[in-house]
Amino acid sequence: QLQFVESGGGLVQPGGSLRLSCAASGFTLDYYVMGWFRRAPGKEREFVARIRWSGGSTYYADSVKGRFTISRDNAKNTVYLQMNSLKPEDTAVYYCAAAKSGYSTMWYLNSGHYDYWGQGTQVTVSS
Repeated sequence: QLQFVESGGGLVQPGGSLRLSCAASGFTLDYYVMGWFRRAPGKEREFVARIRWSGGSTYYADSVKGRFTISRDNAKNTVYLQMNSLKPEDTAVYYCAAAKSGYSTMWYLNSGHYDYWGQGTQVTVSS
């Protein structure tokens, strides 16, 4: 069974940076799309970014475009989320997730289409 271990969250000042990691075990991610989602206090879980493991194409939510970068390391079976120019509104629990590949871009914006989830890591942006 596919499992994830997330790391890299923490407390950072506005304008700072963090890099989240999500290491997968269980099987290869070649036929999956990896996504990052977040849930802020009192809000619904929202899409942040996704990457197709095969080919590496990426897609971002408008709220993070130009500030966040999703990437993958095939050899380490790990996906990353580099977060720069962080804002207080980025404060949330961040989750990585995997969904079977082969669907449209819009498909992967829906958290309900993801089959496997990490445990979440807290990111707090505050001065």
